[in-house]
Amino acid sequence: MKPVINKPAVGEGMVYFVVWTLITLVPILNSQMMSEEHIYMVNILTAWSKIFPYFVIFMVNNFWLLPKLLLRKRVVLYFSISIAMLASIFYPIEYFQESLKYLPYASGDMYVVHGRASFTDLSWYWNIMLGLLMMGANAGIKMIFNAIQNEQKMIALERQSLKAEMDYLKYQINPHFFMNTLNNIHALIDIDPSAAQETVIELSKMMRYVLYDSERAEIDLAHDLEFVDNYIKLMKIRYTDNVDIRVNVQKPIPLNVKLPPLIFIVLVENAFKHGVSYNQPSYVYIDVSFNEGMICGRVENSRFENNQGERRASGMGLENIRKRLNLLFGSNYSLKIDDSQYDKYCVELMVPLKYD
Repeated sequence: MKPVINKPAVGEGMVYFVVWTLITLVPILNSQMMSEEHIYMVNILTAWSKIFPYFVIFMVNNFWLLPKLLLRKRVVLYFSISIAMLASIFYPIEYFQESLKYLPYASGDMYVVHGRASFTDLSWYWNIMLGLLMMGANAGIKMIFNAIQNEQKMIALERQSLKAEMDYLKYQINPHFFMNTLNNIHALIDIDPSAAQETVIELSKMMRYVLYDSERAEIDLAHDLEFVDNYIKLMKIRYTDNVDIRVNVQKPIPLNVKLPPLIFIVLVENAFKHGVSYNQPSYVYIDVSFNEGMICGRVENSRFENNQGERRASGMGLENIRKRLNLLFGSNYSLKIDDSQYDKYCVELMVPLKYD
């Protein structure tokens, strides 16, 4: 299995590496910019000795205080420990530095041998303020990259959810439909054997598509529309003449065009599932057209006032479709639902086509 690279964590590490590399190089660059004839190593080591406490503070803050306290919303404890840590580091350092001035070899300022490369001396309380500023910058950077990482995790979870929904759709289109189709085939065997054979062939094509072709991220438009057509043919066998089924697909169908599988079949299945009655005249009208790199599918079906439970189920199904479309296309699609009339229900979907 290919290892997953945590890009936000790598990016955060690169930011810290660049910043600390530049800070480490400052004493050397400062000596050169001040036109010193020689770069005195003692000055550079002195400056690095002043940088080192900040590096220790950064390491403690970045790898312990932030993840263990601040990112877990323990803000008061974080600031208390931070201030105590800074004071316990910088106050003893200043005390130690002051005591060295009284040694016999001190020249008045042990840190400025040649006066150029070392950092400016600060009082311990200013060091604490500078330390807090550094820790705040560290916290800001970590929160930014942490937010990016959390967003990527959410996107990954949404994509996993999308795949689960697509798998669910693949295996649910529709057990009842396949069972009813098999029952119809059984009845046709005695009445019209040739029609029964044709129905078996159409059903096998659908099963092949659902089980294998729909595993792909994208599929040929013509192949996807063929699956919808096979579905409609089987529905015509299933239902009586009491159901008016009309299909209009704009010709010619664009070639070398792909789109995610099982997009329009959901709308078609929804129309047959919720818009057809066995005891009342019903209809399903399907229209597919192409315009400016978009495919438009319009499905209109009859609607019955006494079918409230199924209507709620239909609404939930279409809401799940909208979530799936958001994940697949972002805002680059259109889904319009017209349920303003009591006797009909209409859904129109437009999605972009991807040309090879």
